Amino acid sequence: MIARSAGILLYRLKGGSAEVLLVHPGGPYWRGRDRGAWQIPKGEIAAGENAEAAAVREAQEELGISLQGTLVPLGQLRQAGGKIVEGFALEQDLDATAVVSNRFEIEWPPRSGRRQSFPEIDAARWFSVAEAETMILPSQQPFLDRLTAHLTFRN
Repeated sequence: MIARSAGILLYRLKGGSAEVLLVHPGGPYWRGRDRGAWQIPKGEIAAGENAEAAAVREAQEELGISLQGTLVPLGQLRQAGGKIVEGFALEQDLDATAVVSNRFEIEWPPRSGRRQSFPEIDAARWFSVAEAETMILPSQQPFLDRLTAHLTFRN
């Protein structure tokens, strides 16, 4: 069975240009990675849950904030590892420095028998769309193109 996730690409309009909020995954695997590691806040769709509800739930858990507004569908894409991600855009401004993520627990180091807790995301930051194109996980880059097309069409 193919894993399915849903997430939200938050954006804000500043000075006539769009900025997008990307998050940096927490935990030891992503430590020290920057360019090409940033992502949209997302997570797995639970059994019986629709993609929109999963996207809102996961983004709220990862960011520690309440989301308001109407989601704009950005479609699906397949990440390099095979996971299907359904994306949505939402216009909402927030203080990225105030983000407080939920945590997850894994055995670390591997096969050590020790369990450690890590934040699901360790940073959130606003990027211009051009900056985001170089920082986002390459398989999620089409979401930026789709958001740009939506904003161009809207105007």
